[in-house]
Amino acid sequence: MNMQVDPRTLMSLPTDTTPSHDALALTAGGNLARIVLHGQVYSLRITRAGKLILTK
Repeated sequence: MNMQVDPRTLMSLPTDTTPSHDALALTAGGNLARIVLHGQVYSLRITRAGKLILTK
């Protein structure tokens, strides 16, 4: 099952303070973004099937 959720819905939940980020915004509409954590660079990739893969 592939359920689509409007990101605005996630951001409007009053009891959830977890940051939400749109993957397409992170990749600037492409399919790859670099994410840095404590000096380590990770790659976030959106596959053709619409799945996310995070690799070091």
